[in-house]
Amino acid sequence: MKKIILLTIIILMLFSEGVYANTGGVEGLQTVRGEVVEIVTHLKPEDLGVNEGSLVQERQVVKVRVESGEFKGKEYLVENNLGGNDYYNIRVEKGDKILLVLDTTSDTMNVYISSFVRDRYELYIVILFALLLIIIGRSKGIKSIITLSITIFVILKFMIPYIIQGKSPILISAISCVIITALTLTIVSGVNKKSVSAILGTLSGVFIAATIAYVVGTMASLSGLSSEEAVMITYLPIDAELNLRGILFAGILIGTLGAVMDVSMSIASSMHEIKSIKPDIKISELFNSGMNVGRDIMGTMTNTLILAYTGASLPILIIFIAYQASIVEVMNMDVIATEVIRAFTGSIGIVLTIPMTALITSLLEKGGSNIAK
Repeated sequence: MKKIILLTIIILMLFSEGVYANTGGVEGLQTVRGEVVEIVTHLKPEDLGVNEGSLVQERQVVKVRVESGEFKGKEYLVENNLGGNDYYNIRVEKGDKILLVLDTTSDTMNVYISSFVRDRYELYIVILFALLLIIIGRSKGIKSIITLSITIFVILKFMIPYIIQGKSPILISAISCVIITALTLTIVSGVNKKSVSAILGTLSGVFIAATIAYVVGTMASLSGLSSEEAVMITYLPIDAELNLRGILFAGILIGTLGAVMDVSMSIASSMHEIKSIKPDIKISELFNSGMNVGRDIMGTMTNTLILAYTGASLPILIIFIAYQASIVEVMNMDVIATEVIRAFTGSIGIVLTIPMTALITSLLEKGGSNIAK
């Protein structure tokens, strides 16, 4: 029961702000939950008498009911225009749960359909993930949930707010990496030689990889504007001037951290077990054992990282291949260069973490350290 209560508290903390917020950030505009009560009319192109080039291809007149906020229970008629690009369309049907924007800046209430309600399904998958962690991992699963919550908290409440204030993204992300790594590995393994080795190995690999990414990225003249989201940052209504290139490298730093932490902990844990079974093992033998473990991990982990970044870039790769763009043109585009440097510097971080962790663990395990066993 205590585990279930703890899990509930963590999930409520994660979803209490933002996901279930009912008010928007602009004065006079409110984002509320709603439901489609009825499709009053649905006019097709032939009904509207428009051609294929028209911005509005279809028009729905929809009766919606507000389900949250001060206007809860009220019903409004909303005109929902649909264009030729389904990416921008919100095609609704009776019974759909939606988000509505209520514009109260004028005497007449204006209501717009903002998007479908998706957060409940996000919550379902989070709960399923957490329950599986608890059922399969038991106490380790509980620790995993706690460390994941800490990671999310550090990123959302420390790293991003300070970057928005105009602080150095690289410095802030480096501090975040130290906090996340230290707390995560300490909570998972306690304060001992194994966790200290993993922490030092992780930070060594991440910071070396980040330095390489910064140097190569600067030489390659990466702009930090390789995605629509990055471009949108330039339009944020804030006084601070944001360092877009720094934000790019901060993302690389954070993105590398997870895989590197996994590798470092696996090596440190394996070496610790070897040392406990054979206390008189030589430093060179212990180091070689750690390197052998690392080499086994290296192939799959680097492949995993490359596949993760490839998956994220799949739509743009499909476009390039479909249009038969030349390899020279593709490889010199900012968006592709960014992803290549991001993926391979992360892989470099994994590779470098192996000898760093093996060396640090060997020295700590055989050096007579006062750190708790």
